[in-house]
Amino acid sequence: MTFETQIPHDIYLTLRAHGLFREALAKQSQHLLALRFYQEHLLSLGQAARLAGLDRWAFIELLGKNHIPVIDYNDEELAIEFATIDQLAVQLNAEPKP
Repeated sequence: MTFETQIPHDIYLTLRAHGLFREALAKQSQHLLALRFYQEHLLSLGQAARLAGLDRWAFIELLGKNHIPVIDYNDEELAIEFATIDQLAVQLNAEPKP
């Protein structure tokens, strides 16, 4: 699918003066959309990477460069994760050793 957006001519000239020509603008726009949609939990990591036109590792690097966490749990989600880890540790310690 192709997506078009209008940019006022004076803004395009300003961006072009900074070295952002059409191809670079399109690529950067894809990156920004992917970052934003990932940050808002609208897209998964894989989906956002595809939207950005990057593989997962390159997208993770892009997240880091933009100070966006790869894993962003709220307090409740983090508590659930730690509880699950604690349960797994108990189960692993309870298993008989060969």
